[in-house]
Amino acid sequence: MEPAERLQGLINDNGVLLFMKGTPDFPMCGFSMKAAQALAAAGKTDYAFVNVLEDQEARSKLPEVSNWPTFLQLFIGGELIGGSDIILEMFGNGELKQELDALDAK
Repeated sequence: MEPAERLQGLINDNGVLLFMKGTPDFPMCGFSMKAAQALAAAGKTDYAFVNVLEDQEARSKLPEVSNWPTFLQLFIGGELIGGSDIILEMFGNGELKQELDALDAK
């Protein structure tokens, strides 16, 4: 399977998927830590993640797949939400919880 196909499959197969540096329990950068904290505070602790520090294919190919040049990247329902700034803004105005609740309702 081609790397882009594998990544697209992960995006499609997981309701919430976070491409991050490190893991939710041990984030390896401040942006990843803030995103994991925002997801937890919005009530989502059971989500898929990919540690881009350990997955060379994700690190090199995801920007092409998502058309988003930087990490971290959050996908909800197969759609790119964005990076840390967008996640924190959505958390602050309640949109993140709404998106997560809508996904859980499906």
